[in-house]
Amino acid sequence: MSTGTTIGVIVAALVALAAIALLLKVALQRKRLRAKFGPEYERVVQRTDSRMAAERELVAREHEHAKLELRPLSPVSRESYARNWTRVQEQFVDAPTAAVGQADRLVTDLMAERGYPTEGYEKQASMLSVDHARALDHYREAHAITERQDRGEATTEDLRVAMVHYRSLFEDLLGEPRDGERREGARG
Repeated sequence: MSTGTTIGVIVAALVALAAIALLLKVALQRKRLRAKFGPEYERVVQRTDSRMAAERELVAREHEHAKLELRPLSPVSRESYARNWTRVQEQFVDAPTAAVGQADRLVTDLMAERGYPTEGYEKQASMLSVDHARALDHYREAHAITERQDRGEATTEDLRVAMVHYRSLFEDLLGEPRDGERREGARG
């Protein structure tokens, strides 16, 4: 074999190995994102132009999320939120519309105390998707019902369903900190 042929074979082999490595990297990232974001992964894929664009968006969410100063709740704060949630649920029987509004505000207050952004629903949902992807559908459903309620289009049954959805997100946010969350006093 001539030197030129040998170099050509080596270059072709290196290009093939690089392509395989890139495909493996993409496949591993896709698997990681699907596992982390759950149903949110498919929702973003459907909303964007391509799977790669969706994955870029989800990675960007992770980078933005990493900038947040997330903090766990103190036991006292956790207990206070739990008591407030119980009061909101009890109020539902007599004033379902007011209770759903208070549930929304309580969830927003809890997000703020944990360190999540509270300006704008889409920003909230985007940042929650990183650590709370499994509960995010509950937030989306509750938010949609709250918007219908604001237009006077929600039934009492709709409001009950919204409370169930808010409770699922509330319990997830109230729970123990997840791996990678900063502890109180930690700097990022």
